[in-house]
Amino acid sequence: MGETQTAKVEAWPSLRVDDWTSTRDTLHMWTQIVGKVRLSQAPLLNHWWQVTLYVSPRGLTTGSIPYGDRLFDIEFDFCDHQLLIRSSDGGVQTVALEPKSVADFYQQTMQALGRLGFEIQILARPNEVEPAIPFAEDTRHAAYDAEAVHLFWRQLVQASRVLGIFRSYFVGKVSPVHLFWGALDLACTRFSGRPAPDHPGGAPNCGDWVMVEGYSRELSSCGFWPGGGEEGAFYAYAYPEPDGFADYPVEPAAAQYNQQYQQFLLPYEAVRTADDPDETLLRFLHTTYAAAADRGNWDRAMLEADPARWDQYR
Repeated sequence: MGETQTAKVEAWPSLRVDDWTSTRDTLHMWTQIVGKVRLSQAPLLNHWWQVTLYVSPRGLTTGSIPYGDRLFDIEFDFCDHQLLIRSSDGGVQTVALEPKSVADFYQQTMQALGRLGFEIQILARPNEVEPAIPFAEDTRHAAYDAEAVHLFWRQLVQASRVLGIFRSYFVGKVSPVHLFWGALDLACTRFSGRPAPDHPGGAPNCGDWVMVEGYSRELSSCGFWPGGGEEGAFYAYAYPEPDGFADYPVEPAAAQYNQQYQQFLLPYEAVRTADDPDETLLRFLHTTYAAAADRGNWDRAMLEADPARWDQYR
């Protein structure tokens, strides 16, 4: 195997969903606990952007969270496998990431926050899952395969990097590249600038009003989800979905419109094994966005720009 092919395989790791489902489901609940800590303290941003996590050079982070006249952050370190809580006054606490129940993780995390002087109350049960076992009672989810989690984070690193490139072509309203812990998906969303009809809701254990806020403007969203394929899947959808969206010719050939999810899906493994994974994923992102923008009559000339437009001066 040549050096280029070797580097590609190392950068885009293989991780079968079936091989880490129990760990994924435990990690999902842990991210909900940490995300709800951020939710409890940060002021509302449109579409709930204040609650998300971000891919970091070591795992997933909340970024800075306000607490009175202080700041703190929480980071899942998937290299040393610890939860790191840092305060702007210099305090640090850690929680080991290892096989343990959601109940134990919840108790240890809240105690670590308390030792730093952060007395925080959260709605201590999960959203967008069924059943919604209260965190303090959840002993069902207790798996933690450190190698699998590290591989998942490496998938997120590549997905976040390429989504960031895609994001740079849009000068209209666009979200950060961020991870929503409700469904454990990495997402980036573009907006046409027009209002959208109220979302009907329907997510399990999640108020319909939450979805109304999240989908209050016409949008085209894309991202990565550790499900929907043997090794996860990239997705793209529009809300509201315009006529002809599902029939739009998207690339690459491995991408298909899924009627159940009402979105285009591209298996992660189709990207990982491509000769040029970045280019393959970018074709999917650009063509599925075009499906939403063209079928929805977006003002593309106003909303898009070449990210290399100033390169000659740099």
